[in-house]
Amino acid sequence: MAKKPETIFFCSECGYETRKWLGRCPGCQAWNTLVESRSVTGSDGTTKNNSRHSWLTTATRAGEDNVSEDGLLDLSTVSTDRIARVSSGLKEFDRVLGGGFVPGSLVLVGGDPGIGKSTLLLQVSAKNKFKGGHVLYVCGEESPSQVKLRASRLEIKGAAVKLYPEIIFERIAQVILKLRPALVIVDSIQTMYSEELTSAPGSVSQIREVTAGFLRLAKHLNCTIVLVGHVTKDGAIAGPRVLEHMVDTVLYFEGESHSSLRMIRGFKNRFGATNELGIFEMTGRGLQTVENASLAMIAGRPQGVAGSAITACLEGTRPLLLEIQVLLNDTAYGMPQRMAQGLDRGRISMLMAVLEKHIGLNFGNMDAFCNVVGGLRIDDPAADLAIAAAMTSSYRDVPVKNQGILIGEIGLTGELRPVSAVSQRIGEAGRLGFTTCILPGSCRRQGEQIQASKSTPELLYADHLSEALDMAF
Repeated sequence: MAKKPETIFFCSECGYETRKWLGRCPGCQAWNTLVESRSVTGSDGTTKNNSRHSWLTTATRAGEDNVSEDGLLDLSTVSTDRIARVSSGLKEFDRVLGGGFVPGSLVLVGGDPGIGKSTLLLQVSAKNKFKGGHVLYVCGEESPSQVKLRASRLEIKGAAVKLYPEIIFERIAQVILKLRPALVIVDSIQTMYSEELTSAPGSVSQIREVTAGFLRLAKHLNCTIVLVGHVTKDGAIAGPRVLEHMVDTVLYFEGESHSSLRMIRGFKNRFGATNELGIFEMTGRGLQTVENASLAMIAGRPQGVAGSAITACLEGTRPLLLEIQVLLNDTAYGMPQRMAQGLDRGRISMLMAVLEKHIGLNFGNMDAFCNVVGGLRIDDPAADLAIAAAMTSSYRDVPVKNQGILIGEIGLTGELRPVSAVSQRIGEAGRLGFTTCILPGSCRRQGEQIQASKSTPELLYADHLSEALDMAF
């Protein structure tokens, strides 16, 4: 006699499970995040457990020849010779991954609809460097003919890519076990579902179960699996937050729809640096890597205009020059507006308070609009000095000196605090022809260690915000 389906509630933020609905999740203390789902149905517990893992019974553990009968491994005998990164064929994508794909890893790629996820992965599948390995492209959202049309537009010819239009996980798993590809691309994870669960595709339970299945396949077969994930209106990966915890790498697409620049940022990477950034340009032939990212971000910047300043931020391991623009205007409403694109609004309010307290500027009856040109979002506190200079420039209607960059974190007492990777930031500024660089006084020792050359800008040091602004103007 079949069991009656049981109802289980999952937390969409942390994955906490409970048999009854609660207004507040006991795991992460979030409100109204428990989602109802139906558990696995079966004739009895033994049959259910055996059928769930039947597709994996023929899999072997790659690279684990020294495993004992009880499944224990000696750390000193584990070999890492087979863990060699494989290039994706795109330099910027390899940068975000930490040098390329790691065999046996599970990668999640998210982004807004139409931003270029499928285009990028189709290019990767055609340019992969897996020696003697197959590439399997699982089409969950598009038909093979639609994928072929995209490949023709991208001028992809003769690529050894196997297409498999399927959304049932058990069938996909059998094909992967039979083909044993080196790279599997699943587009997208929200369309996949397991026949062992009665809930609809895209539900919390389906995403958890299917992602766990792909994780087991990647680890046992030592193949790389890339999952495409949809995002919500808030920009987060759709589905339970536990999905991001299960995978090895989480990549997000960034960029504005009206701009040709596309950025891929690594928010999680077990095999490389986090917060790494790769910059692409969307063209008629797909995504092309941008060789000179700093020049692309500040291209077309106005000269001798008030409210603009240049800074050098560190995105992962890469220094990047960015333009900060600020517009201050008399407010037409009772409450002044504070708008920020690419910057934290709380940080903007704090910097305005410091300028009012220590510089004597009055923003009480002015609207403030701050923007990072290029659609990039930054969290580097080294941009504080450039933001303050742009605000002061717009307030006084006096432009900042040309060919100069400002680097420094501002404290609440107006002091300039040190920043990291000073040599990399200065080197990037000198490479693009900037002649002066204003730094915190505490970075003087690092600045003196930089070997002077014709391209090295003049280094100016300031201990307080007022001193730095005097130098900037």
